[in-house]
Order: sequence, then structure tokens, then C-alpha cells
Amino acid sequence: MRSIKTKEGKGIKRVNINIPTDLHNAFKSTTAAQGLEMTVVLLEFIEKYVAKNGPAPPKQLKSRRA
Repeated sequence: MRSIKTKEGKGIKRVNINIPTDLHNAFKSTTAAQGLEMTVVLLEFIEKYVAKNGPAPPKQLKSRRA
């Protein structure tokens, strides 16, 4: 498992999501029972998701020339 800085700093971006209270409580208790931090579990999920699906291609800017 990796160590995550708890404060935002260089190279760290905060992400907020809204989830149902029951799901949050279940996730929190499950990770705690496994001795894991929720942030670490979510970060690993996101890394695996991006590795599998690839990052989004950069958007092409439309030319304003007529």
C-alpha cells in the first residue's frame, strides 16, 4: 500500500464526491476492518481504472479562422 499525504500540496489534488450515507458507512467500516484507509483504496481503484481504460485524449481546440 502507498502512503498518501493528508494535506493538499504539490502534486496532490482533492476530489469530493457525493454518495449515499449507507454506502459511505459501509465503505468506511469495511476499510477499517481491513486496516486500510479509504483514500488509499479509492486511489488504487482510480489508478487501475485509468490503466485499464486509458486517460481521455486531449481536446482539440477549434480554429476560429474563417
